[in-house]
Amino acid sequence: MKRVFSGVQPTGNIHLGNYLGALKQFVELQDDHECIYCIVDMHAITVPQDPKELRDHILDVAALYLAVGVDPKKSIVFVQSDVPGHAELSWVLTCNSYTGELSRMTQFKDKSKNKESAPTGLFSYPVLMAADILLYDTDIVPVGNDQKQHIELCRDIAIRINNKYKKTFVVPDGRFLKEGARIMALDDPTKKMSKSAENIHSRISLLDEPSKIKKSIMKATTDSDGVVRFDVENKPGISNLLNIYSVLSGMTVPELEAKYEGKGYGDFKKDLVEVVVEALAPIKERYEQIRHSDELIEILKDGAVRADAIAKQTMKRVKENFGLGIE
Repeated sequence: MKRVFSGVQPTGNIHLGNYLGALKQFVELQDDHECIYCIVDMHAITVPQDPKELRDHILDVAALYLAVGVDPKKSIVFVQSDVPGHAELSWVLTCNSYTGELSRMTQFKDKSKNKESAPTGLFSYPVLMAADILLYDTDIVPVGNDQKQHIELCRDIAIRINNKYKKTFVVPDGRFLKEGARIMALDDPTKKMSKSAENIHSRISLLDEPSKIKKSIMKATTDSDGVVRFDVENKPGISNLLNIYSVLSGMTVPELEAKYEGKGYGDFKKDLVEVVVEALAPIKERYEQIRHSDELIEILKDGAVRADAIAKQTMKRVKENFGLGIE
């Protein structure tokens, strides 16, 4: 079976965009792939974190992995910093990447905008992301469309090293959700849904109460013509809501357009509230069952042991090919 790797940062509640863009794929892939899923806590410290809150968020995300359907019997679930190979390989890759290609990363440009100086970790974290992936001889990386540039960088570094040394790395492919992959902010459909946005109604988190979900959807930005039609350029708000409705309900966008022909946004939004609440209810229930359990800790410990065994084999090959250490 082909091997899959992906990870999510433990920073705040996972929202609908994270779920539809990545986590939903995690579950779909585990039945016929060898899957490794990580909570990337080392990525989180590229910006200041409260240590206690960070540890809480690590467990929050781990519990949400399991709540959405990731099965630890089929997949390896672990915390990034529990496997030393991530940091070790990151340095090797840093020595084989260039400031020019890192400075072109769109997310770095966005996060460092209007700042005289930015943390080095914020600049180089795409290299750590590449290390996360290459450490496990990954074939497929399921991520949101916003990560395409980072996957390309990972591939470039792997190919560069394979050409310079003996074949060292598997060159991975990204797997991107085609429909609904880029879920936009509810209050500003020109921007991606974000955990860090000040307006809590810009997003729907997987653990939101039904009353919060209803308020966020009913307040969502649309337009003035009242026609339920998919048109990203002219109707970005309603198009975003159609994407969410389609992915969660299984109905196609054309089917939804036909269903709401002649109806206003009020009816559409009320039905969307029901669809979202119904889709998230079992996730919230499972999360609450496992979040504070010993089972969660044991799953993460077991996952770290299994991941570390694979990582050590990769690092053995890397060191041999680079001439590091003594045999």
